[in-house]
Amino acid sequence: MLVRLTILVVILMTFRVYAQEGSKVVIEVNPQKTYQEIHSFGASDSWRCQFVGENWPLDKREKIAELLFSLENNEDGNPKGIGLSNWRFYLGAGSAEQGDSSDIQNVWRRSECFLDENGNYDWRKYKGQRWFIQQAKEKGVPCFTAYTISPPVFYTKNGLAHATKGELGFNLKQEYYGAYSKYLVDVIEYFEKNENIHFDFLSPFNEPQWAWDKNNQEGTPATNEELYRYVKILSDELASRNSNTRLLVGEAGDVGYLYEEKGKNNNGDQINVFFNPESDLYLGNFPNLEYAITSHSYFTTWPIDQQILYREKLAARIQEINPHLDYHQTEFCILEKNPEIKGGWGRDLGMPTALYVARVIHSDLTIANACSWEWWTALSQFNFKDGLIHLDDGDGNSVENDTSQLNYDLRYDGNVTETKLLWAFGNYSRFVRPGMIRIGAKINNRLSRVEQATDLQVSAYKDESGDKTVLVFINHLNKDIPITINGLKSADAEMYITDNKRDLEKNNVELDHLIIPQRSVTTLVVN
Repeated sequence: MLVRLTILVVILMTFRVYAQEGSKVVIEVNPQKTYQEIHSFGASDSWRCQFVGENWPLDKREKIAELLFSLENNEDGNPKGIGLSNWRFYLGAGSAEQGDSSDIQNVWRRSECFLDENGNYDWRKYKGQRWFIQQAKEKGVPCFTAYTISPPVFYTKNGLAHATKGELGFNLKQEYYGAYSKYLVDVIEYFEKNENIHFDFLSPFNEPQWAWDKNNQEGTPATNEELYRYVKILSDELASRNSNTRLLVGEAGDVGYLYEEKGKNNNGDQINVFFNPESDLYLGNFPNLEYAITSHSYFTTWPIDQQILYREKLAARIQEINPHLDYHQTEFCILEKNPEIKGGWGRDLGMPTALYVARVIHSDLTIANACSWEWWTALSQFNFKDGLIHLDDGDGNSVENDTSQLNYDLRYDGNVTETKLLWAFGNYSRFVRPGMIRIGAKINNRLSRVEQATDLQVSAYKDESGDKTVLVFINHLNKDIPITINGLKSADAEMYITDNKRDLEKNNVELDHLIIPQRSVTTLVVN
C-alpha cells in the first residue's frame, strides 16, 4: 500500500510540474538567425528646445537632459534616463526673424536661421538647441542628425517658410539650389570645427508628399525629380569639402510612399525611384549618401492588421528592388484616430499610449527591419500625445491652442512632467544599443502576428561579442504572463519593468522563474 501511495505522489508531482510548464509561454531564441544591425534610437529637439534650453531654470533643463540622455543608474540600479543614441537637431528657415509676417501663428514653431539675406552668418543663434545638443554629447549620445524642412525664407519662391496654396513643388528658387546646399554644409562645418559636434547625418527633406501650405509650421513639398536634383548638388558640396556627413533621403509622410505610386505630385514609389540601379533618378552612387531610405510611421498604425500589412509590403519591396538597402523610421507620434487611445489630442501620461507606441516600434523593427527608430519630439507643451516629456503649469494644465497665455508663459518656465511613454521607449533605447544585431525570437503559442499584437510580443538582440542578449517584451494583457526561454544558457539576468507603478525598475531574476507583468514593456538583459 505504501509503495502504491508513493508512486501516486510521484505521478501527481510530475503532473504538477508538467502542468506548470504547460502554463508558461515558451520563447525560442535563436542567436544564429540574424537580421538588421541596430543603428540608434532617437528623438527631435524641434521647436520646444529652443525656448527651454535658453530660458528655463538650469536645474529643470538639467533634469530634462538627464531623462533623455543619461546612461547612469541611481543607487538602486534603476536608470536615471533613457540613453537616447541619436539626437535630431532642427535647422530652421528664418521664420522667427520674420515674426508675425512669417504667417506662422504659433511662436514655438517659428525657427531661426544662421544666415541672413545679405549672406552674413550669426553663430550666436540657436542658443537653446545648442545647450541641449552639448548636453547630449556630454552624456554620451553617439549620433547626431541635422535636418531641415524648408530652405531659408530669402531663398524660397514666396518669401515664406511654408508653401503657397496650390503649389506642390519645391519652395526654392531655381537660382538658389547651389546657395542652399552651401549654407547647409557651412553649418555642418561650423559645428564640427567650433563646437566639436559631428553630424553623422544630414536630412534635407521632410514629408515632401504633403502640401505644407498652411500657417501652422515651416515646410515644403517636393517632387521626386526635385529631390533628386537637390540631393545631387548637396552631395557634391559635401564631397568637395571632404565631409563624412552622410545624407539621408526620403522622410516620406507614411511608409506607403516608399513602395507604391500614390500622391498628387509624383513623389511616391521612392524605393524603386531612388534605389533601383535601372532608375533615371538612382541616388545610390552619389557621394556622401547613406544607403538607406527613410520614412515616418504616421497613418499606418491602425487597424492592427493594416499596421502589419504596410510593413510586410515595405520589407518585400526592399527585397525586390534592392536587398542591400537599409530602412530608418525617423519620425512618429500619435496622429491617427483609434479606439485604444483615441487620437493625438489629450496627452496621456500613462501606459495606454506607451503600449500603443511600443507595438509600433516592435512592428517597425521586426517586420520592416528598421535599423533606426526615432520619436517625433522630445518635449511638448501641448495637450497632445507628441512628447516624451511634457511641459505644463504644475497643476496638470497644458496648452490647448496656439494663442493662449500659457503657450507664451511656458517659453520661460514651467513644470517638467514625465510620461510612461518616455520610460517605455527607454526599454528599447537604453538597452538595445548601436551595433547590436536583431536575432530570432519566436513565441510558441501559435498566435498570428495580429493576435500577438494584443497579447504578448517579443524581440531579441545580441551585442557584437555575443556575450549579451537583450529581449524586449510587450504584454498588452491585463494579466501576468509566466514564460520560459529556450536558447539562452546563462542564469545571470536583469529585468527592467515599465508599467503603471514602475519606470524601468530593475529586478534581478533567474531565467527559469520569469514573469512578464501585466500591461508592461519589459526588458530582459542576459549576460
